[in-house]
Amino acid sequence: MRHSEFWERMDAHLGEAYARVWADTQVMAELEGRTPQEALELGVAPKQVWRAVHARLELPASER
Repeated sequence: MRHSEFWERMDAHLGEAYARVWADTQVMAELEGRTPQEALELGVAPKQVWRAVHARLELPASER
């Protein structure tokens, strides 16, 4: 998964403006206590970050 696909999925589920805010404020244990934005900036693969977001948002399996 590319960063652009990650953000497309975030925008689709949370809305373009809120997706950025959410990704910058939600600290996640699955990301070692980082926000999704921090994890991406530190080089964590977008797919790994998406899996954590997917679980937190309780999205359907079809959205993985």
